[in-house]
Parts: sequence; C-alpha cells; structure tokens
Amino acid sequence: MAKSEVKSSLLDNMIGVGDSVLLEPLTEDTFLENLKKRFGHSEIYTYIGNVVISLNPYRQLPIYTPAKVEEYRNRNFYELSPHIYALADEAYRSLRDQDKDQCILITGESGAGKTEASKLVMSYVAAVCGKGAEVNQVKEQLLQSNPVLEAFGNAKTVRNDNSSRFGKYMDIEFDFKGDPLGGVISNYLLEKSRVVKQPRGERNFHIFYQLLSGGSEDLLKQLKLERDFNHYNYLGQESAEVNGIDDAANFRTVKNAMQIVGFMDDETESVLAVVAAVLKLGNIEFKPESRVNGMDESRIQDKNGLKEICELLGQDQAVLERAFSFRTVEAKQEKVSTTLNVAQAYYARDALAKNLYNRLFTWLVNRINGSIKAQTKVRKKVMGVLDIYGFEIFENNSFEQFIINYCNEKLQQIFIELTLKEEQEEYIKEGIEWTHIEYFNNAIICELIENNTNGILAMLDEECLRPGTVSDETFLEKLNQVCAVHERFESRMSKSSRFLNDTSLPHNCFRIQHYAGKVMYHVAGFVDKNNDLLYRDLSQAMWKTNHSLVKSLFPEGNPAKMSLKRPPTAGSQFRASVATLMKNLLTKNPNYIRCIKPNDQKAPLIFSEALVRHQINYLGLMENVYVRRAGYAFKQPYDPCLERYKMLCSQTWPHWRHGARDGVKVLLTELRIPSEEFSYGRSKIFIRNPRTLFKLEDQRKHRLEDLATLIQKIYRGWKCRTNFLLMKKSQIIISAWTKRYFQQKKYLRLKMVTLVIQSYIRGWKARKLLRELKHQKRCVESVTTIAAYWRGTQARRELKRLKEEARRRHAVAVIWAYWLGLKVRREYRKFFRANAGRKIYEFTIQRIMQKYFLDLRNKLPPLSPTERSWPVRPYLFLDGTHTELKRIFHLWRCKKYRGQFTDQKRATYEEKLEASELFKDKKALYTNSVQQPFQGDYLEISKNPKYQKLNGAVEEKILLADVVNKINRANGKGAPRIFLLTKSNFIIADQKSGQIKSNIPVMDITSVSVSKQTDGLFALHLKEGSTAASKGDFLFTSDRLIEIITKLYRIIFSKTNQKIAVEINNEFLVQFNQDKVCVKFIQGTQKNGNLPACKRKNNRLLEVTVP
Repeated sequence: MAKSEVKSSLLDNMIGVGDSVLLEPLTEDTFLENLKKRFGHSEIYTYIGNVVISLNPYRQLPIYTPAKVEEYRNRNFYELSPHIYALADEAYRSLRDQDKDQCILITGESGAGKTEASKLVMSYVAAVCGKGAEVNQVKEQLLQSNPVLEAFGNAKTVRNDNSSRFGKYMDIEFDFKGDPLGGVISNYLLEKSRVVKQPRGERNFHIFYQLLSGGSEDLLKQLKLERDFNHYNYLGQESAEVNGIDDAANFRTVKNAMQIVGFMDDETESVLAVVAAVLKLGNIEFKPESRVNGMDESRIQDKNGLKEICELLGQDQAVLERAFSFRTVEAKQEKVSTTLNVAQAYYARDALAKNLYNRLFTWLVNRINGSIKAQTKVRKKVMGVLDIYGFEIFENNSFEQFIINYCNEKLQQIFIELTLKEEQEEYIKEGIEWTHIEYFNNAIICELIENNTNGILAMLDEECLRPGTVSDETFLEKLNQVCAVHERFESRMSKSSRFLNDTSLPHNCFRIQHYAGKVMYHVAGFVDKNNDLLYRDLSQAMWKTNHSLVKSLFPEGNPAKMSLKRPPTAGSQFRASVATLMKNLLTKNPNYIRCIKPNDQKAPLIFSEALVRHQINYLGLMENVYVRRAGYAFKQPYDPCLERYKMLCSQTWPHWRHGARDGVKVLLTELRIPSEEFSYGRSKIFIRNPRTLFKLEDQRKHRLEDLATLIQKIYRGWKCRTNFLLMKKSQIIISAWTKRYFQQKKYLRLKMVTLVIQSYIRGWKARKLLRELKHQKRCVESVTTIAAYWRGTQARRELKRLKEEARRRHAVAVIWAYWLGLKVRREYRKFFRANAGRKIYEFTIQRIMQKYFLDLRNKLPPLSPTERSWPVRPYLFLDGTHTELKRIFHLWRCKKYRGQFTDQKRATYEEKLEASELFKDKKALYTNSVQQPFQGDYLEISKNPKYQKLNGAVEEKILLADVVNKINRANGKGAPRIFLLTKSNFIIADQKSGQIKSNIPVMDITSVSVSKQTDGLFALHLKEGSTAASKGDFLFTSDRLIEIITKLYRIIFSKTNQKIAVEINNEFLVQFNQDKVCVKFIQGTQKNGNLPACKRKNNRLLEVTVP
C-alpha cells in the first residue's frame, strides 16, 4: 500500500474506538466492551494516549508483513490504526532524532504475549534502521540471540506454551545515525528449581526436549543420551510433547542461531555436554547403608550413570562419588567431614543440577554479550526492551512466584510514578486546571516486601543467617510477629485475618494483597531456596574437572581462592538486581505495552470478560484513561510549537519578534480553534483532543505545499532570469568572435594575394639570373671537358704499358717457384711418403681447433650470470670439451661479476637468497618481490626534515624504514604507521606527527605468521609476559612484506644464532589482550584493489578477504 493510500487518521473506518481516551461514555463496561468488539474483528491493539494495550490473539495475524513495517515507518503516532509498530517507531525516532534514551516496558500476566511483543519491537527496529554489511550483521546477531535464550530459559506452563522463566532486559545501542552497534543483555532469576521438578501439566526447559528430538544419532551417542523422554527423571512425562511445538526444528534453529551469534563449534559441543550431564544427574539413585557407629550414609545404586556423567564433564569418578557421599564443613582452622544420608544425597544431587544449569545459563548470557556488544567506544544511544515474567497466581505458589510478583510490583510502581503521578504533577506545575484522580499506590506493598529492617525479604535473609534450628515454620512465625498488623499481609496469626471468615488459609501459608489480587504463598522451601546452598565438596569437585567450561562455572571451588564467607542469598541478589533495573529504567523515556490474556484456554477468538476485567483492574488501565481524559492528549513547549506551526498565521510568518507564548496565542486565535480545546501552561501549550492536533497538522501540510509552490515559482523565475542573462552574454561574445573571425579571414586573403604577386616577381628575376649563370657555366665546362678527355687518353696509354710489364714479371716468378718446388719435392720425396697421414691428421686437427677457438671467441655470450645461451657445438667429437668450456666460462664470469660487488650489494644479494629460502614456492607474493631491489630506507629518514625529530629519537642505525598499515585489534580496520627496524628494536610511529607509539625489542618476537596468498598481511607474535605483549600480537599489511620479514629474520639470527619460526598458512591464531583470535583468509572481490580487507567477526574470529 502506497503512503498516499494509507488512512490519514486512526478515526477513519475504525472498529470501536482506537484510542480509549476518546471513548464516550467512559466506564469500565464500555472500556471492556470496546476491547471485546475490536478483539472480535482481529484488532488486538488499542491506545490509551501513548500506551498500547495488546491482547494475545493465540493465532497468526497478517499484520506484521514488510508492507506493514513500511506503512508505519516515520508516521505520526496517532496517524494510523493502533499497532505495536507505531509505538516502536515513535520510540526509535525519539532516540534517533532527539537523542533521548528509550525503554519499552512490556508488562502483563504470564501468557499475555510479552515475549512475542518484545520480538516484534526488535524486528521492527531492525527493519527500519540503516543498512550495510556490518549493520545487518549486528541486527542479525541481536535477533538471533532470542532463540538461544528462549531455548535455555523458556518452558511450557499451564498458562503459556513458551513462558519466560527468567527476566530479560536488553539494551540495544545505536550510533548517531540510528544504526545499531550492539547490545547488552541482563538476566534475572532463572527458575532453576524447574530443572529438577515441574508442576503437573508443565515441562522442563525447552532445550532438553529439543536436544533429544532434534539431535542426530551421532550427537546423542557422543553425549551418551537416548531419544526416549521417559528415560529421564527430570523430564515431566505428562506434557513431554506439546501440540504446535516442533522440538526437532527448534533445535536446528537454536544451533543455527548460536552459530550466527558467534559460538564456536567446540563451545556449542561443551554447552550440549553440560545439558546432557544435567539430564543424566536426575537418573542417579541412592541407597541407604548403615555404618558400624550407627550413622546412616548413602551409596550410589548404579555407577554406570555416574561414570557417563564423569566422562561428559571430564571428571574423576571417585572425586564426584565422594562429593555425593560426604560433606566437609570448615570453621576457622577446623575441618569436619560428615556422611550424607539418602535425603541429603538427593538434595546434593538436585542442588548440583540446579547450580550447573543456572551457571551455564549465566555463561550463555555473558557469551552472547561478548559477541553482540558494541566494539566502538563512541557515545551511544540506548533503547532498552524489558521482557520479564508476568504476575503469577498458581494453586501452589512458592518462593519463585513470590520473587516474580515482587518484581511486577516494582514495575507497577514505575508505571504509577511515570504515567499517573507525574502526569498530574506536570499539570499542576504548569498551572493547568486539574481534577485530582484517586489511584492506588502500591508503594505500601513494595515496602512490605523489600524494607531493610522488617521487610519479608530482610526477615527471610535474617532467618537464613541466624544460628540454631532454622525452618520454614520459624520463618512464618517471625512473619506473624513482625507483619501481623500490616493491612496487606494475612496469615492464621495476623491481625488482619481475625475478622475474616476465610478458613481456607492453611497454617503453613501466608497471603499478600498484591495490586493484581490476593496471592497465597506456601512457605515450604522458602528457606532452602533462598539459601541456594551448594556443598563446598561439589564446588571443588566441579573445579577439578578437565572440562574448561564447567571449571570456569565454579571459581569458588579453587582451593587457592577458597573463602569461608557465606555467599549472598538468592533474595538479596534479586533485590539488588531489581533495584539496579529500576534505576536504569528511570533514566530513560518510558514506552508502555500492557499485555492482556483474553482467556485461560490459550484458544483464539475467545474473550473471557471476567478474566480481562480482572487484568484491567490490577493493571490500573481505567485510572490511566481517567488521567488522559481529564488531561490533555498533546503537550509541547511554546518555542517548538510556534516553530512548527508559525507558517499557518500571517502575523507569525516568517519571523515572530515577540515571546513564543504570545506567538502561539496569536496563531491559535487566527486559526479560530475553540478555547475549550487548549490551555496555556507556564511553559507549554496543552491540546485536549487529538483531532485538534490532526487539524493543525493537515493545515500545516497544505501550507507547506503552498510554500513549496512559492519557492518553486521564485526559483524558476531566478533560473529563467539567470538563463536569459547568460544567453545575452553568450550572444555578445559570439557576435564579437564572429566579427573577429571575418576580419581575420579578410586580412589573411589580402596577405595571401600580396605574397603570390611577390613570389611571381621574385621567380621571374630568379629565372632570368639562372639563365645567365647557366650560359657562363656551359662555357667553362666545355674547356674543362676537352682537357679531361685529353688527360684520360694519356693515362690509359700509360696503364696499358705498366700492365704488360707486370705480366712479364709475374710469369718469371711463377716459373721460378715451380722450379724450386720441383727441386724440393725431388729432395724430400722419400721422407714425405713415410709420415704423410699422421702429419696431415695433426695439421687438420690443429687447423680445426684453431678455427673452433677463433669462432668461439667471436661468439661468446654476454657476461651476465643469468644468461643461459652458448654457441652450438660444430663437431661431435668436441662435445665434452664444449660442455666443460661452457661450465668454466660460467664460473669465470660469475667470479668476475662477484668481484664487482660492493659490501652493500653483497648484503642485498644475501638477503635475496635468504628470502628465496623462506618464501619460494610457499608465498604467492614472493614472485613479485624478486625483481624489486631491497632498499631498506624507503622514507629517507635522515634526509627528510619531516622526520628529523623521529631520526633523533632513534639511537641506532635504521636498517629499514617504510609506511605500513597497522590492523586495529578491535574492528580490523587499518591505520598508516611508520615501521622502523634497527639491529635491536622495531619501532612503530605515527605517520603524521612522527611520534613513537611502540618500541619493541626484536628479542621479544617469538614467531611470524603470513598467509599463502598474494596479500601483504603478517603477524608478529610476541613473547608472553613481555611488556610489549600486554595488548597482544601485532598485525600489519605492507607491499614489502618479503623484505621486512627477511631483514627481521636475519637480525634475530645474527643475535641469537637461532632461526625464528615463519608460519605460512591461510589460518593461524594471534593473541589479542586475553583472547585467542583466529585469523582466517578467504577469497573475495575487493573495492580497494589488491589490498586485503580485515573484518572482526566476533571475539574469536578475524576474517581477511584477499583478491
């Protein structure tokens, strides 16, 4: 649906009344009837001013689609039909545009839909905030934390199939643009007693059933589990399977969510191993045995189950078995060991199971916080979402229901203070006429529970800590003594119950009149649950396990940290947590969602009037409507009101020179708004009816359209005038250039004609002179030719004579030579015939070798050592000689080439050779570095005046100076730094200022890690315990990675005569602060060319994308 087609007001085509403030007549019956009518037409949301009432439909409705999100995005709160998206949008825009921290308080009974409401708020905020890879990752992690916490913290109850059995408050952190940066989750009082026992018709926590239903056969075999629910005593057998809940599919969702949030595979396996151990603890049975001294003790019946638990937890079976059989009590310097009977052994087993699961849940919350917390330290805006247990009234109410209802009393107190009490006080402060509305202030109930001296929690703590016999009955007696006269407390012995005819109150119970009604609590188990006692032997046994997760859950088991101080009680811990939560909520702007359960059958389209009426009363909704009805729907300071609506009045537009209040009066007078529709406060204008506000907004919208038309008209006029002046100026310029062009053309034509005439005259004169000169030349040449012919004749005659004489002399010489040869042959004929073959052979070989060496001398290759060419062998018998000469020549030219080296060049080639041994065929970047000479000082530190101060601060000779990118340990982003390397230290300095950031001895470097890719990223691992390793290892990127690591390698080798390890792998570990972080290289396309892109995925993973 386009925005132009959306309803412009919540009054259009409304079923019933969307805002209860506008209900006429206003009574409790009409209010209830309005909710019923809207619920029957699937309108589950209704307003009370800016408070949203939400009825649980118990079915899927098509009102949460992406189109609905866009429909409510950036819209006025009252502009569309009531919806939870409207409240979420109002809170998000107030946070983004007005810098007001927000909190959304979702309250109501168990099963009223609070958890689903919190999911809808978070999904809407995730949909409307910014986009981008990092932002989407943060949003996905925030949303995926819900399935994990629901699996471990939610369970089926008689009132709700997905009831939160813990309180959750999430602070979502945003940057200045309104994009989410991360979040922080706080959990309150997990109902850990559910682990060992569930009421009839209820289940244990979801994760147990999900693991058994959705775990693969291999996983169950690894965890030593069986798929049958009936095999485990801790699982309720009656309600193991619930219609509409697919435990197997939910288990796959939970595992996927854990992976998205940032859990490593080994962490997930550890968590599931602890869950399996808790399940199997319930199957341990004990049998009684009597000792010789008459003391009763217990023994484990079947030790196979204990053995499997010890294998899951990495525990010594004998240690855990002893912890189940004995208890050690320490007082000052005395230590007493006593045996446990069967009842005490079962108590120890259940206490261990409860504590193990409770601490695992707390670890999960902290682990999720570690992944979703904001990585930056900039100022953040915060939106808190509170999803906490609703008010509970069961047949058997114990310590858990007492604590839960106390928390709801505190939330109701905040609602009273911020929506009822402050509303009235603001009107009185502004001097607005007001009729006081009486309302019930539940501070008296909170005081009854949390008073530090005579409150119920204080007395429960006192009873738990006092020496002597302590029981639930002594606690109830103390309550009867201290609280007997309190008007909200009832028991058999209290004063307020003496005149009651109610005989159903048992002796071991007390009753409190909560704001939601009377609740009877059974004191059985109050003392034990408040003590939350876990025997020290079990804590020490858990600390001794080889399972790292379990060991971290029991730090008090460490003998080195053992304390005799009694741990705080569960009640005092929860009271402190609630106080912190209330303090946090009071610092934010509240937004309320009041959830109502329409029926107890969890069925759609059923509206129980009695049940809904009861919730309307204890939620104080009618008092809220009365306040809104007696007050005003809209209030705003005069300055922003005048600034927003001043264009509706000719006197206030465009500038009002007087006070803002006077301007608002003039504005409303000219608009002829009835005086009963508004009132003037001391600093604000109060508008009674939202329709008046809508009328102002409509008029403002039309006026803005008129102003936009006026601005367009003025702009178009200015644009036309500017265009006209530009065209006029252009015409003048074009005319001037045209005239100039034609004048230039005329001048050039005249000049060309003149030059042609001049050339013709000069040509005629030149030709005439040429004819005269040619005639004179011909006369001179004739004489010369005759003389030349005569001299030629004479020369030819003389040449003929000389040739004839030379022929005669040659003939004489030839005859003489033949004669001498004949005489010689006759003289030596006998000797010649005897050695002719050998001499001819030697002569031939000599001539061949001579010719071979002369040709080789002329064809020698260049003297470069890298030249591999060699002349072709001319004869087969010279093959060995030819090869040996090639080897000798290569050795000779290498020696000659080395003789030309300076000491610096020799060191450079040695570094190149070292680099080849380290990186050849191992690092893809090596081939690019072969042709690049190692210069060392690329910044010319000693010559550059910019680095004069830095050069003076370094005492030793600088072997290498270059600019590298230092990778930030928190977010993976790079920052340019100067990298200096001397014989003793490597120094990191700021590129702009030259200030030294770090000075680390090279001896503190233990190893170097690089990838196999073409990237320039390398990690310097520092020695543990050194000063430089306090923040962790260093990550750098540089195009000269080969040269830097080679020089560093040679320096350390020269000092220690030991080679440091150079790890070349696409995945390696680095130490950041106290965390081990995996650096993983993946292939991808980069926007910044060939530079690697580093991205911190979570606390345990840093991804490096290389091209």
